Amino acid sequence: MRKFLFFFSIILFCTSFNNNENTKAWIRINWLGYKPGGIKVAVWCSKDLISIKDFQLINAVTNKVVFTASAGKSFGSYGPFIQTCRLNFSLFKKPGRYYLKAGNAKSPEFKIENDVYKDAADFCLRYMRQQRSGFNSFLKDSCHTHDGYTMYGPMSDSTHINVSGGWHDATDYLQYSATSANATYHLLAAYRDFPNVFTDTHKANGLDGSNGIADVLDEAKWGLNWLLKMNPRDDWMFNQIADDRDHQGMRLPKEDSFYGKGFERPVYFCTGEPQGLEKYKNRATGVASTAGKFSSAFALGSILFRSSNKSFSDTLQYKSFVAYQFGLSKPGACQTAPCRSPYFYEEDNWVDDMELAAINLFTITRNKQYLTAAISYANEEKITPWLGADTARHYQWYPFINIGHFELAKNVKEPQRKQIITYYKQGIEKVWQKAKQNGFYRGVPFIWCSNNLTASFAIQCYWYRKISGDTSYKELEQACFDWLLGCNPWGTSMVYGLPSWGDTPNDPHSSFTHIGNYPIDGGLVDGPVYGSIYNNLLGITLYSDDEYAPFQSKLAVYHDDYGDYSTNEPTMDGTASLIYLLAAEEAELNNFDTQ
Repeated sequence: MRKFLFFFSIILFCTSFNNNENTKAWIRINWLGYKPGGIKVAVWCSKDLISIKDFQLINAVTNKVVFTASAGKSFGSYGPFIQTCRLNFSLFKKPGRYYLKAGNAKSPEFKIENDVYKDAADFCLRYMRQQRSGFNSFLKDSCHTHDGYTMYGPMSDSTHINVSGGWHDATDYLQYSATSANATYHLLAAYRDFPNVFTDTHKANGLDGSNGIADVLDEAKWGLNWLLKMNPRDDWMFNQIADDRDHQGMRLPKEDSFYGKGFERPVYFCTGEPQGLEKYKNRATGVASTAGKFSSAFALGSILFRSSNKSFSDTLQYKSFVAYQFGLSKPGACQTAPCRSPYFYEEDNWVDDMELAAINLFTITRNKQYLTAAISYANEEKITPWLGADTARHYQWYPFINIGHFELAKNVKEPQRKQIITYYKQGIEKVWQKAKQNGFYRGVPFIWCSNNLTASFAIQCYWYRKISGDTSYKELEQACFDWLLGCNPWGTSMVYGLPSWGDTPNDPHSSFTHIGNYPIDGGLVDGPVYGSIYNNLLGITLYSDDEYAPFQSKLAVYHDDYGDYSTNEPTMDGTASLIYLLAAEEAELNNFDTQ
């Protein structure tokens, strides 16, 4: 039924988990565990109209009750459940192995330890390395080395340009500048903010070994090198490689020959106008959303590589300015180009990207014109529009967090600083008004890539807490983190292989696992979607019995089945965001936090 990876020494660790058909109540936990001094909450959920008054925390070694508390408020129904309660045991701080009991329900065992999140961020870097295009260190082979031929550019269509490298977006092998630049920024920021979390066990090419540079910086540099190729001239910027013709069945990465020009794939120029070579077209209005992301990644990269690689840093600094100017020349949103199917990244906002670019350029130059521009952009989009909303189009408000507000708040004085912080709070409060009504504290909409939104929202809560000192939303922040690691209706971690002893995705929508039987360690899957979304998607077929069938509902569904590309496909950019979040959790635990 459930999927567990066991170490022999801890087989008993998970045997308390029961998913037989007679079970009517469950206790959902964070599979990775809890910090002794942190917020510790599990969720009791039942399909019967019953109630509980209290719960017990039990030592898994001695089987003795060590803590008892009231179950507190009943939150009533949620998804497939009739009753839910939050079991808060934050007052208990002693390290060890434990499980919870409430009524007839018993949780899996979990840890309370100081090192509970140690190395989790590095673990997820495995997935980033596996997504590399060009030389793939996981396969120890190269792919897509002939990319590519230009479309929509000022040069003649089908002109060859060398843009091999970067990361594949997900299970498909399309490559997008917007998601890659955002992922690169998150990796750079993770190292900047939590340098002591990361280790050096891989070379720059991703193979095993040490090169004196933290692996997270190696990975960020892989992204930067590709972004430089995608911005080869001051007035040339490309938005993506390949299109949905890629979706011709699962395969391991290789040289694709179905684009009509040998092994080359199309490379789409940023025109700021609608694009689409066949039936479908996007609604692009400008290039600033992509250009702003380029500029931000280049700027932060130039800062972090200044001491170790000055020539590279100088190149990045120059490119950060020209990318920003390119964005100024064509304000608006640059969407990805569809072809034969109606699905594409429908980004509609762009001032958040230019805000982040401007504040990073101010950090480099201390030129107040950039600070003034950043403040102006911040006031144009105070709250990321999906916050508090019930739905949004696919990647409509991307990235799913306004990173610029965080960087800006660190660079302005009162009263502007307070105002920027208020923007974060207002967005969090919109989500909280929904979240506080259910036992999982769930206020993130179940749209495509809901896990990516969840990770981003948890980061926003974290950043708000750090720059404001206000801990009012700490439990909401923790609930989002716990959700990704198992405290959700399905009781599964949404990260492949994390933790090794937990219930994690076993049959993701991934060619690596389905064809090669290779693990995709650290990959964050898309996450649950509304039942209404799932029922209207094209081309989904489940190939195995649904082990989570008792927990599906009209509200949301999640399937651990390679046939479900909507809920169980890992994404590169979502994983990069999770890496930042995991690094923040580990750093805070070990007092490494520099913010």
